[in-house]
This record gives sequence, C-alpha cells and structure tokens, in this order.
Amino acid sequence: MLVTPITPIIGAEINDICLANLSNDEVAHIKELFIQHMVLVFRDQELTREQHKAFSRNFGELHIHPSKRSAKGGGMQTKLNKSEVSDDPELFIIDTKPDSKQSNGEAWHSDVSCEEIPPLASLLYVTKTPENDGGDTMFANMYEAYDALSDDLKNLLMRKYAFHDGEIDLRNYGIKLKPGQLYPKASHPVIPAHPETNRPYLFVNGSFTSHIEGIAKWESDMLLQGLYRFVAASPKLQCRVKWHKNTLTMWDNRCVQHHAIRDYVGYSRYGERVSVLAEQGPQAFFQDQ
Repeated sequence: MLVTPITPIIGAEINDICLANLSNDEVAHIKELFIQHMVLVFRDQELTREQHKAFSRNFGELHIHPSKRSAKGGGMQTKLNKSEVSDDPELFIIDTKPDSKQSNGEAWHSDVSCEEIPPLASLLYVTKTPENDGGDTMFANMYEAYDALSDDLKNLLMRKYAFHDGEIDLRNYGIKLKPGQLYPKASHPVIPAHPETNRPYLFVNGSFTSHIEGIAKWESDMLLQGLYRFVAASPKLQCRVKWHKNTLTMWDNRCVQHHAIRDYVGYSRYGERVSVLAEQGPQAFFQDQ
C-alpha cells in the first residue's frame, strides 16, 4: 500500500489497497497507521454494506447510534433526512438533499461524546459527492490542541470533568425529546489519556459538552468557548479531506474532532457511517503518569 501523509501531524491517504480483501498483515499495518495518523483516507473502494462493516470490525465491536436504540429502552429515532431509511442499526445514513436545511456534523465535534463509552472510531463511506465539488471535512488533532495550551491552563484542566449532554446536539437540529424519551448524557475527563498511546488530549466540544463540573457556569463558559474557538481557528492542528466518489475515511474519535463543511447548498451528498465501540470510556490523564 502507498501511504501519503496529508499534513505532518494528522491524516494520511492510503492507496493501492482493496479494503474488501485484506490480509492479516495488511490489517495489522492499517491499525498501526491509524494510531500514527489518526485519520486515514482510502480512495476508489467498491464496498457493499457488509464489506464496509466487516472492515470496521477489524477495530472492534460495532456501535449502535443512540437514535437507533429505541427498541432497547427509551431511545428515539432521529433523522435529518427521512427519505433514506435503513433498518440496519449499525449504519448511520447521511443523505443530504439539495433542499435540505441542514446536514450532519456542521460544527466541530467528536461523535456522540455524550455516550458513557463514546465510539473508538468512525468510518464514513461516501458514494455521492456534490456536483459543485463541495462537502469537504475538516479534522483536528486534539493531542496537539492539548500540547499547545499553557502549563497553567493544562494544570487547571487536568483534573476537571465535563458534562456531555446529547440533548444539546438534538436542539441544534430542532429536535426536542418527548415525555419518556431518553438520550445519553455522561461525564468525561477534560484531559483523558489515549488508551493506546497514553498521550493526553483535549476532550470537549461545542456539539455535546454542556459545562465543566465543579466551577461556576460563567467560568465554565469562558473556558469552553475559548477552547472551541482555539480549535476552530488553528489550521496547524487540522487537515482537510476532499471527498471523491467511493472514498472511505476513518478517524480516531477519541483524539480527533471533525467538522463537515456545508458549502454545497442546492446539491446532494450521500454516505454511510459505521462506528466502532471502545472497550471503556475516557480515562483521566494525570501529569505524573
């Protein structure tokens, strides 16, 4: 396989490989590249849904999005684009029509960080791109975001926890829970340790994080808004992926945030996402580790 880094700190394109037919050695190498680059882009892949899921299972058990868990105790079905309905709970459909008012992921975020155990990785397979060549996705390295903070700010955030509330994201799409409906909420360390590298990273995002616990709301708002603006306004943390038809991109949902650029109003875009469960939720990093 041919590996071409997108930037020195995040992302790589992987060519000359067929994800539907991998050897054990190729899978092991992809796992190493995933930890190293955090975002992997595979072009020209002809995948069925089962092949997409089979590749994803190399990284762990598949995650079921909370909007698909209504049959398992109080979840709810939420969908921005109701024209494409999949009965497969392991698939999250992204079907943006020309007249859609919104699309998924139009803000910097980590996928469903409101879960007690957020997904380890997301794998999005795009089979239709907008005719105006828009619809790129930005990714940001949260290791580097943490490293760029001052020592004083690192020390302040090190032992803090933040509350992640899925209803914040629902409200962004104009969705309100009805009586009896539930959506995930969870408390996570602001600075977790990555389970495979032990490196600290920043784990708060505007789509799901409600507040930093144990401090006044105004202090929490000041810190969180500053951190969000820092990530969004720091190109040195980021890479940009341009989608082509039949591209699969996977990212480490623990130490990477992403932002889907909606610059294709009047055009359509279609993709299917599979996510992989982590073995445990984020664990706090401490300076003396």
